[in-house]
Amino acid sequence: MDLNSKNIFSSILLCLIAVFLLSCSEYNKILKGSDYDLKFEKAKEYYEKNQCYRSLPLLDELMSYFRMTNKGEEVYYYYAKTQYCMGDYYLAGYYYKRFVKNFPQSYRAEECAFNAAICMMRNSPDYYLDQSDSYKAIDEFQLFMSKYPNSVWVDSCNTLVKDLRSRLEKKSFEKAKLYYRMEKYRSAVIAFKSALSEFPDTQYKEDIMFLSLKSNYLYAENSIDVKKVERFEETIKSYHNFVDSFKNSSYYREAENYYLSSLKELEKLKTKSNGI
Repeated sequence: MDLNSKNIFSSILLCLIAVFLLSCSEYNKILKGSDYDLKFEKAKEYYEKNQCYRSLPLLDELMSYFRMTNKGEEVYYYYAKTQYCMGDYYLAGYYYKRFVKNFPQSYRAEECAFNAAICMMRNSPDYYLDQSDSYKAIDEFQLFMSKYPNSVWVDSCNTLVKDLRSRLEKKSFEKAKLYYRMEKYRSAVIAFKSALSEFPDTQYKEDIMFLSLKSNYLYAENSIDVKKVERFEETIKSYHNFVDSFKNSSYYREAENYYLSSLKELEKLKTKSNGI
């Protein structure tokens, strides 16, 4: 970089610093001032410019100042939106729900009810973590659709509920598979059954039914003789349920091997019990 370029760069940098300092000075003047109408206009302006870190301190003060006035509703609305903008979805969701409760007749109530559900969804973590917030989000979306059946956001709600349910399905499936990998076959059978009961149309249905069959077989195989008959019979029942649902499954041959092996084991146990 030559001397002339360095001078130009330094001049630009100094200008930027001056603008920044002037901006900070103006902001602090507004923040410390007593013109609350100006504060609100600036809070909205900062929000629209995505400078929510500036908008929030102003709105914090305005929430109490305009609480019982005609501007109270709009301040509350922007406060919830700014919390969302800041990424605090718990607080944003709380204030969106409070808005709906405090201003049920407002034209913004529907939007806030939808955004409250969105906040719940934003708090929903990856499938392998606790899914309490996913269940809450689904409930919130369903409550919204029940209250606003003709809303323009109903299709979005259905799509988001489907995505959340997919996350829950995966969580349930992976939990059952973990028991299977740990060779806790009884727990695996129970978990696979629970997953299928909660999500009968799950995308993992074929895998669940096959692994349930396999877990039943391995559970029976590792049982004491007095329990084997009942558990191999359960394996055979699982086999029939599986092939009835997935006749052309890639697991068919392996499933049939467990079925035939179970029949042989039952025959051996029958022979043994008869003392032959």
